[in-house]
Amino acid sequence: MVSADGHVLEPPDLFKTRLPKHLRDRGVWEEDFTLDEPLVEGGARIFRKLHTAGYEGWTISRYRQTGGRMPEGDPEQILEDMALDGVDVQVMHPNLSLFGLYSDDHELSMAHARVYNDYVVERFLPYFDRICPTAPVPISDVPDAVAEIERVAAAGFRAILLPATPPRNYYTRDLDPVWAAAVANDLHVFFHTQTGGVKVNDTEATTLSVVLENAAQVNQPMTDKAAAKRMVTQAVYSTLVPQQLICQLVGGGVPERFPDLHFFLIEFNAHWLSSLVGGMDKCWVTGVGQDADWWLGRWDDSRPANDQPDMAQLFRLNEKWPYPLMPSEYVRRQFHVQFQDDPVAIACRHITGLPTLIWGNDYPHAEGTFRGSRELIKQLFVDVPDDERKAILGGTLGDLLGFKAPVSI
Repeated sequence: MVSADGHVLEPPDLFKTRLPKHLRDRGVWEEDFTLDEPLVEGGARIFRKLHTAGYEGWTISRYRQTGGRMPEGDPEQILEDMALDGVDVQVMHPNLSLFGLYSDDHELSMAHARVYNDYVVERFLPYFDRICPTAPVPISDVPDAVAEIERVAAAGFRAILLPATPPRNYYTRDLDPVWAAAVANDLHVFFHTQTGGVKVNDTEATTLSVVLENAAQVNQPMTDKAAAKRMVTQAVYSTLVPQQLICQLVGGGVPERFPDLHFFLIEFNAHWLSSLVGGMDKCWVTGVGQDADWWLGRWDDSRPANDQPDMAQLFRLNEKWPYPLMPSEYVRRQFHVQFQDDPVAIACRHITGLPTLIWGNDYPHAEGTFRGSRELIKQLFVDVPDDERKAILGGTLGDLLGFKAPVSI
């Protein structure tokens, strides 16, 4: 069992104490506070407030799943929690520092990344056989990114974490040194939801805006408009970032140029993936019965009939796919999308390709499945053949990251 989605709960003052002194007043920091009385009877009393650009005031209650204990900087407790959930290896990403790692201030972002990566090595290195942290790497400066990739690889990391919303489109070849450095250092690439796109002078990031809207909807009577809006946000808008990310990488030829590099999309669920690969391939196929000699455009009466640059045989575009494999083949070969509780993704596994699906419990987040994963897996995989279940629940991810399954006796 390999979970692709867990989080290291950083010490609240990690960046206030370890960033270069001239950056500390702009660093990510957190503060705990306790209510004398809960907001609702029997409800949470312990809260944590985040301070950072774009997310100032983001507030959460303590994760109930930990039973009152917070596994901050405590790998032994994390191992205990993994045993409760039946997890052998936990891939772990940053927690609230995710919101400060990928901003439009490169110096600030890179300083956060170096502090975080150093802290992880300092505290978790002896546990890298069971706990697999990803190393965040801002890509707003490519040479700096390459240097950090080489540094974290030398420190023992197996994977890097790049922003899902990048500062430059992922199809640009300007990023080829980043991909080359990952391959040269035997590192794979992870993307986590809600990362990137933060501008330090913005008072509110998109993620925080969505959270505030959700809170407003919870605290108001449900209306027809609110019901429709929630589904559009959750079922449509939330899938745009991962789909765009895959299209940019495949369209940019990154998996063609770097066939040994694998890409992992974390906490996006995967019910949308079968539709995406079908649509990607359809872009480059003229279907049965479709007229390849169908013209479309605007006729210019001032030009001769043999000189009409605004007219085109529309379906000829389908013949211009520049790579030897179809888009879906690159996805099946090199992309892996993590889900938690997603029966549709499992049902579509033979459309997307079995290796595209990996599982994770989002430990220890409240929206995750921690403490309920064993029961969930029984329900999700009841009709799934054993070899396929093993591949999705750990075989694919474990093999790629270099972990060996325990030997059954």
